[in-house]
Amino acid sequence: MNITTHDMKRCDLVAVSGRIDSATAPELEKILMDLIEQGKKNIVVNLRGADYISSAGMKALLWALMKVRRMIPAGDVVISEIQPRLKETFELIGFTHLFKFYDEDVEAVGSF
Repeated sequence: MNITTHDMKRCDLVAVSGRIDSATAPELEKILMDLIEQGKKNIVVNLRGADYISSAGMKALLWALMKVRRMIPAGDVVISEIQPRLKETFELIGFTHLFKFYDEDVEAVGSF
């Protein structure tokens, strides 16, 4: 798994590629939590390069979402450029009701 972060004007963009599984999800969770601890509360997670996400990866995203939504004022974690087969995973477990999905980074960043 490879993760890059980009500080944008209104949010932070976290691009994830490779497999997000029980071995790599803690790294993703640490990066997201570090951003939140720095006061960053609007986060776009780009999953264009991700080819697999396990329950551990889902937990990392959900944990970040819960943290930023409890901030005052509340923030959000949105998903961009997700592959259709990964989005099916989000749909199966009901995460499409929790996260907003965007086809392109420009739309996701613009949502903030």
